[in-house]
Amino acid sequence: MNNEYKVLARKYRPQKFNDLIGQEVLVKTLTNSILQNRIAHAYILTGVRGVGKTTTARLIAMSLNCENRSEKTCEPCGKCNSCLAVLEDNNLDVLEMDAASKTGVDDVRDLIEFSRYGPTSSRYKIFIIDEVHMLSKQAFNALLKTLEEPPNYLKFIFATTEVNKIPITVLSRCQRFDLMRIGFDVLLNFLKKVISMEEKNLDEDVLKLIVKMSEGSVRD
Repeated sequence: MNNEYKVLARKYRPQKFNDLIGQEVLVKTLTNSILQNRIAHAYILTGVRGVGKTTTARLIAMSLNCENRSEKTCEPCGKCNSCLAVLEDNNLDVLEMDAASKTGVDDVRDLIEFSRYGPTSSRYKIFIIDEVHMLSKQAFNALLKTLEEPPNYLKFIFATTEVNKIPITVLSRCQRFDLMRIGFDVLLNFLKKVISMEEKNLDEDVLKLIVKMSEGSVRD
């Protein structure tokens, strides 16, 4: 029996676009582009911590490479080998990199070298770079050439809390989505749902205080 404890943010991380709360404009625009097969080669997701940037990046990756997704929906099945591999962080064609710890030009050059080879078993090779604003100037310059002329099988998804620190040359080559802070009532209702699923009881005044202190961040 697996009794491994999972923090709530991971346990209730959205696994479908419809599960994303408070980001209706983002979801509608993204899902329409996927359904119409008008997929950008690079996306940039901006917003404060804990509003769903990395989660959205993973959902895009899952949707684009899902083996069972029908043409009538953008939702990943969550059950095929590709989806499960993304959920378990071991998909060979979906590479996540934290730019906060890998900021140098050599890290980006390794990424670019890896991008020269097509996907092993998926439709796309997808690079998710978190906190991309932390990359050095030299690293951004090294990335630029691949961003300008990416192979058809390659997609970039960048996430950042400080979009103003990203060079305009990079921004201009990405489709940008600004994720909103989650509204008070939306977040309160979500917390009530989590409390119910956890079979706990919390006074509503306590929940309201938690929502107020989180300042629109679901993870907080």
